[in-house]
Amino acid sequence: MTDKGIHELDELEQIAAAGGTGMETRSLCEIACGERSLPLRVISLGNPDPAVPAIGIFGGVHGLERIGAQVVIAFLHSIVSRLRWDTTLHRQLERLRLVFVPVVNPGGMWRRTRANPNGVDLMRNAPLDAVEKPPFLIGGHRFGPHLPWYRGPVAGPLEAESAAVCRLVEEELLSHRFSLAVDCHSGFGVNDRIWFPYAHTAEPIPHLAEMHALLEILDQTHSHHRYVFEPQSRQYLAHGDLWDYLYLRSLEREGCMFLPLTLEMGSWLWVKKNPRQLFSRHGIFNPLIEHRRQRVLRRHLAWLDFMTRAAGGHALWLPAGEAREQHRRRAMQRWYGGGQE
Repeated sequence: MTDKGIHELDELEQIAAAGGTGMETRSLCEIACGERSLPLRVISLGNPDPAVPAIGIFGGVHGLERIGAQVVIAFLHSIVSRLRWDTTLHRQLERLRLVFVPVVNPGGMWRRTRANPNGVDLMRNAPLDAVEKPPFLIGGHRFGPHLPWYRGPVAGPLEAESAAVCRLVEEELLSHRFSLAVDCHSGFGVNDRIWFPYAHTAEPIPHLAEMHALLEILDQTHSHHRYVFEPQSRQYLAHGDLWDYLYLRSLEREGCMFLPLTLEMGSWLWVKKNPRQLFSRHGIFNPLIEHRRQRVLRRHLAWLDFMTRAAGGHALWLPAGEAREQHRRRAMQRWYGGGQE
């Protein structure tokens, strides 16, 4: 593949072809895109033992948001490059499972669309309806693929990409006693936000205390970070959120703790600095000037490294007993105004 619009897919193929000791590469499924068939690649490293923690890092769910895939690929490239010489990384991988799906929606990236080749928004595709009323259209709809945020047909099967991600999460993350997931997006506001469930309801999640404890160690470790860490419901509600659906599935598993997060990079800041990007559908969601793209990669690679370390050291920061109750109360005060006690 040499088309300028899909160099992320090319780079991922190069990483997969290079291989390396301890790196596992496979295709979750093949996505039909016109006359082409594009693989949905997953690359895994580290210890598969369910007793060790795991983290999944995802990108490219929306084909227009290429910077999300680029952040994941850059972090994966850094990890793979270090395998040759970094003994500290090798020790980390003895106690951690790493799973990468940098381009969840290869067909959308190929076609330069938010949705997959069937016109379905993969983040509105799960069989889960919002409890409270979501915003019109943006919260997911059934009017048809000619409009963005289309959920797919009523009672229809999951799209191939959504189904593949669900299978992977069940096999590689929910099979572990503790796991994190990070999904990298762009296109919301001027601030970089870290969202956690729920998106389908304004109610707090059962693991609210754990999310607050994760924020606390982020604040302590990177005291000058600029992320807004919050439940997605503080911004808007949505039907069919894939991470809500998988989080609810995890609650059905005994002895499993799964904490999914979404990185929403604030693309409006890039547009503010370069208003000409408004005239490009690609420019609304991605930094077009190279030095800004490099700055974005550097900033978020540090956070992804933090997340892998947080997964590996979860036993030392997860709250228990009275500490957990204190975290829950502080989280309620911070994100829900102290209500719903």
